[in-house]
Amino acid sequence: MDFDEMVNLALKPDGNLKLILKGNVEQVNDEPLGVVAVVYLTSDAQLAKKKFTELNENKTADEFYMVYSCPQDTYLPTLGHYPSLEISRADLGM
Repeated sequence: MDFDEMVNLALKPDGNLKLILKGNVEQVNDEPLGVVAVVYLTSDAQLAKKKFTELNENKTADEFYMVYSCPQDTYLPTLGHYPSLEISRADLGM
């Protein structure tokens, strides 16, 4: 499954929570540090799509966004795939 397919799947109006994660690389004490944070949460698929589009249209080169659809009251690691972003050594400039 490619990126667009994963995004479209996550943005289906299925009653699940929609989480948008942001990954970026920050400089801390002159060292690159990968940071991943939840930046938006809603149960409204249309609001999630609007925010995800807005964030991606205005992101900087070192920002990465992904959207996920997750059921409430679930220990997420029990799912086949759950909210995460990979930040590689290359992303850190190493």
